Amino acid sequence: MDPKAHTPNPQGAWHALKDHLEAVSRLAGGFAQHFGTPSLGQALALLHDLGKATRDFQAYLKVAAEGKRTNSVPHAVWGAALAYVALGSGQHEGWEAFGLPVMGHHAGLPKRGEAASKLAQALKEEPFKEVAAFLRSSELRTRLEGLLNEALKEVRSKTAGDPLRLDFLVRMAFSALVDADYLDTEAHFDPSVARLRQEGYSLEKLWARFHPDQEALLQRVRPSLVNSVRREVYEACLQAAELSPGLFRLTVPTGGGKTRSGLAFALRHALKHGLRRVVVAIPYTSIIDQTAQVYREILGENAVLEHHSAYEPPLGEEQEENVLRQRLATENWDAPLVVTTTVQLFESLFSNCPSKMRKVHRLARSVILLDEVQTLPPELLKPTLEALRLLATPVEEGGYGATVVLSTATQPTFEVIPTFQGLPVREIVPDYPRHFARLQRVVYERRPKPLSWEELSRELQTRPQVMVVLNTRKDALALLEALGEDPHAYHLSTLLCPAHRREVLEEVRRRLREGAPVRLISTQVVEAGVDLDFPEVWRAIGPLDRVVQAAGRCNREGRLDKGKVVLFWPEEGTTPRGPYRVGVEKARLLLEEYPPERLHDPGLYQAYFKELFTTVKTDKGIQEHRKDLDYPEVARRYRLIQEDTVSVVVPYGEGLARLEAFQKAPSLQNWRRLQAFVVGLFRNQVRERRGFLEAVPGFQDLYVWRGSYDPRRGLVEEYADPSDLIV
Repeated sequence: MDPKAHTPNPQGAWHALKDHLEAVSRLAGGFAQHFGTPSLGQALALLHDLGKATRDFQAYLKVAAEGKRTNSVPHAVWGAALAYVALGSGQHEGWEAFGLPVMGHHAGLPKRGEAASKLAQALKEEPFKEVAAFLRSSELRTRLEGLLNEALKEVRSKTAGDPLRLDFLVRMAFSALVDADYLDTEAHFDPSVARLRQEGYSLEKLWARFHPDQEALLQRVRPSLVNSVRREVYEACLQAAELSPGLFRLTVPTGGGKTRSGLAFALRHALKHGLRRVVVAIPYTSIIDQTAQVYREILGENAVLEHHSAYEPPLGEEQEENVLRQRLATENWDAPLVVTTTVQLFESLFSNCPSKMRKVHRLARSVILLDEVQTLPPELLKPTLEALRLLATPVEEGGYGATVVLSTATQPTFEVIPTFQGLPVREIVPDYPRHFARLQRVVYERRPKPLSWEELSRELQTRPQVMVVLNTRKDALALLEALGEDPHAYHLSTLLCPAHRREVLEEVRRRLREGAPVRLISTQVVEAGVDLDFPEVWRAIGPLDRVVQAAGRCNREGRLDKGKVVLFWPEEGTTPRGPYRVGVEKARLLLEEYPPERLHDPGLYQAYFKELFTTVKTDKGIQEHRKDLDYPEVARRYRLIQEDTVSVVVPYGEGLARLEAFQKAPSLQNWRRLQAFVVGLFRNQVRERRGFLEAVPGFQDLYVWRGSYDPRRGLVEEYADPSDLIV
């Protein structure tokens, strides 16, 4: 028997199982080499589709090739069972690194205890005997036996008996296997797309474009206090790039040139130390829009992989071509420069879903720049910091050889969390306190009494250029309503698609440049990292770091002697629950104790973070479930957005045309082109209000918006905002 792995491609060629296993083994071994376990990657690949050698599966493939619908035939469990029995039926320490990735490479990483029970039962069933007989007669047998022995040594050396290290290795090895499997499947079905992956930019080419552009910018900007600080920050970043990989802090006052200088450090550091890529993770989609555009202007239109939204194909082992193509449309970060969301990065890292986890092995030996790191949810800090610590540990010491940069103007005091205590974190800009002292560009004013929306709107209409930042989207819409038909009022929200948000920001910036009236009403989505320069900013009292970040949008370029930041309490305002509300209360108490001028002192918000982190719980039981290798439960608990969201294409610009192209040819490239017109909605809202949504046939969790799409508010049919963080 010459078993097949996949149905014929458009050229009519079947995909032989042996060819597929060998190709995936080469790829997965190469991926896992970057974190020191090449034999593990190769072994998983040889095991993952051995279950396709059964008579039932081959008959299923034949029916699928004829275009007929039929029930799928499981195959992943049989290769996992071979590894399970070869490693002593669960008696050998580290068997999980083999059994769990193979068993879950379509359906998701399972829980260790449940997987062991299923594998023990599988050993008694007829398909397992068929697969075992196939392997005995195959030339793969001897090679696989040798790889298993070497891989087991790698696993034990890598994890050193630490269950958290084992949990993380299983995740990274699983990611390498899934990505290799998808890539070889793509090469079979669509070789032209596979060839596109070989083209594009390199880190060397990116640096060759960035460095002269930055030097030219420094030469042509007008002399000013702000620009002198930006030059000092940039030079410090170049100097620090020579240091060995590991953990870094980049502490720069708002407006100090962090976006460009951070990229300079990352590119130079990666080239100096042979790291593979730069991944910039940003909390707010509005900043992603801006940051990616800045990078494109410097480096070239196609130099940046911008990843907002994730299309999640259905889980399962179906082998019909359309289902396979949907899986292949998932993102794998195969680019030298990736700009993505904090949600995408961390929820993928702690997921158990193949389509989400496919990309995370690319973090090994990369530069990971976490912009606005103060926005990491406090209740998830313990597992988050543990993962960052392990990523930044050298490969030869059991880690993954990455450099992690904690970048912000308001550095959190992570040292109060045991996971982070004693770690060697180096300051990229050691002289940052002097920069904060020099760049005091605003005066703070605090209103003593709460303001109603009507009172606030009357005050705002006397200001030609002003930005207001509120704590919730409900509050932002209420103030917008109070402003009535004000033609100079603008609004930013994650319920505007990315393409729409970019246009709003461009118009706001144009008005600011030309001195035209503009009143921008927003949630905190706009306050951290967005390049806006208002003469006056009003901020509802919120967590202290958010207040300081909002002030960074005021007199950003230092053109005024002093800008004005007004802190106020909205009479009818609302506050998000959980740690955000705790942060609001801590900030309120500090602002009552100290005068507003203390907000210029970085030490004040370091004290604030210390108080916050010792008050809230920094783990939701996730670490214990990680030790138990309970991957589904960890994925359920580790959520930056607590409720599931789905992707909704809105009727804006080219959105519907790009959806049609994606439907006709589901591919990663077509999904990347579509995501600028996608908004996330809560799953329960989709169930409640189906009248405004139309499911896209044949695609799971993908919808078209059929309700109103307002040019100011975006989706207006009483839908809540999923979050300022968006998947």
